[in-house]
Amino acid sequence: MKGGKGTLGHLAYILALVGGIVMIILSLLGFLSYAVTIPFQSPLGGFFGSGIITLILGVIAIVLSKKASELVFSIVLIIVGYLGGGIGGLLVLIGGILGLVSRFI
Repeated sequence: MKGGKGTLGHLAYILALVGGIVMIILSLLGFLSYAVTIPFQSPLGGFFGSGIITLILGVIAIVLSKKASELVFSIVLIIVGYLGGGIGGLLVLIGGILGLVSRFI
């Protein structure tokens, strides 16, 4: 993995993977009624079942993290990170942006 493309692609993978794991952990804590304050709220926060949606988005982020440097999957990761919200969603969002940047470098 020499050069910027491989390094950025690998960093995008790590950030999307860690962000997906954090999204899953925080949604499971929400199911157990543990309040976690987060600075980056999900736009889906007011809807019923947003914890389930965040859990599903976290699983999607983990599955797609391996392909974070591909164009379509990096765009999907950006959308998943935005919709997921929270610290995990922010990490997925940054991972998607880095994957997109690594594609064009």
